[in-house]
Amino acid sequence: MEQVDAVVVGAGVVGLAVARALARQGLETLVLERETAIGQGVSSRNSEVIHAGLYYPPGSLKARLCVRGKQLLYEFCASHQVAHQRCGKLVVATDAGQLAGLHALQSKAAANGVHDLQWLGAAEARALEPQLRCEAALLSPSTGIVDSHGLMLALQGELERHGGAVGLASEVRAIAPAAQGQVLSVAMPQGEQMALQARLVAAVQETELLPPIADLPENMQAAEFRRRFGSTEAPAYQQMLREIEARLDRLPLLAPQP
Repeated sequence: MEQVDAVVVGAGVVGLAVARALARQGLETLVLERETAIGQGVSSRNSEVIHAGLYYPPGSLKARLCVRGKQLLYEFCASHQVAHQRCGKLVVATDAGQLAGLHALQSKAAANGVHDLQWLGAAEARALEPQLRCEAALLSPSTGIVDSHGLMLALQGELERHGGAVGLASEVRAIAPAAQGQVLSVAMPQGEQMALQARLVAAVQETELLPPIADLPENMQAAEFRRRFGSTEAPAYQQMLREIEARLDRLPLLAPQP
């Protein structure tokens, strides 16, 4: 039976980042991906936004990871020549009734450690985006966009430079505990089955394959989120735009083309 130190199931951005970190620690790391290319799932179906950390509850893990992750992501993109842009974002109040919400968002962002927000009056906002009509806006200069596929290729490249590998068209069918880690049943590209043993296994999307985690709170469960993306004939903007109280019957986010 083949043996490796670590297996990561899923070659999306999270899986590749996890695998890169394991390989950088000197572990023989293999990423198994059932598709024929990396990043064919959620990683290629998202807004590609680098979030500033405005909206999460202060003190929450989401807030801390977002603010710190933003800084690390910009540093990684710059050092690995990944296409990205600090285009900024305007969060706008379209009428006077939304100004209180805009002030509250500014306070929440500051509590999260985001101290670069700038309050803009209507004229200042229009100076940045002449097509915009609003009462006021918050400019978030550290919000940006990133080429998600370029990011994944850079992660894969660094994984491989540290001795790791990515196996495509290799679907993990089952994971079972063993004396020395876990045994994975893998369907290979030509239809053959392979058994693989690993000391560490990380399953990014296929969490149902993992053995039950001891002492997991009963009220903890997986949640699925969906968003829809499309193009619009709206005028070109230099910053991303979002209304402070976006309704479902309005376009909640406008983003510039990368």
